[in-house]
Amino acid sequence: MKLYYRVTGHGRALILLHGLFGSGDNWYTLSKSFGEQFRTYTIDQRNHGRSPHSEVFNYEVMAEDLNELMADHDIESASILGHSMGGKTAMQFAAMYPGKVDRLIVVDIALRQYPPGHDKIFEAIFRLDLRKYKTRSELEAALAPEISDLAVRQLLLKNVERDENKRFRWKIDIDAIYQNYENVNAVITLKTSFERPTLFIRGGKSTYISPSDLEEIRRFFPLEEVVTIDGAGHWVHADAPAEFSKAVMEFLSR
Repeated sequence: MKLYYRVTGHGRALILLHGLFGSGDNWYTLSKSFGEQFRTYTIDQRNHGRSPHSEVFNYEVMAEDLNELMADHDIESASILGHSMGGKTAMQFAAMYPGKVDRLIVVDIALRQYPPGHDKIFEAIFRLDLRKYKTRSELEAALAPEISDLAVRQLLLKNVERDENKRFRWKIDIDAIYQNYENVNAVITLKTSFERPTLFIRGGKSTYISPSDLEEIRRFFPLEEVVTIDGAGHWVHADAPAEFSKAVMEFLSR
């Protein structure tokens, strides 16, 4: 599968992977900052953004997608940074292709299986008849009763575009994502430890990485570091971009 991507800057390769319902656009500002020292690729993973859709949606195929992109661009190895779902893709890629990862950065996600946590979002999306609305403000108002968090509403509405008839439609393959949602929450299994420098960044207000998760992380990532950014939630890079960028650049520049 040929993924959609953007490239910024020059230097060693750095690949950025978004989370569920996101896209490479989530990294727009930070990619320009990272591009001052690295050739930075912002990726739309399958069924997201401008990348192709597929009924097959799991971390193994998403890691294969990334491997294909690297082969297409003659990238022998790269630093991989992934948030949430993208972090699991990054860990899966490191498990399958350890020699192709210079440094690994995982943002606010652990290896374990997670319980379902997006049911209200799926319900809201499936109830929303895009054909009824003419403006984005109308769409946001329609979502507000079910999705109270403005940041989440804005994230979801980034997945809406207009077709050739100027009608709204979803860019994401919401049906494929919903049918494979269990795969999104699935555990990442490492048969051996990953022996390259690895940074885990977590939000101080987030519960996605627990103390017990840290024990498993240290077992499989012996060269790990953990940075907690106080005041940030699950979307660490959006809540505290300056602190996040500093942590990433210090880790990559050593």
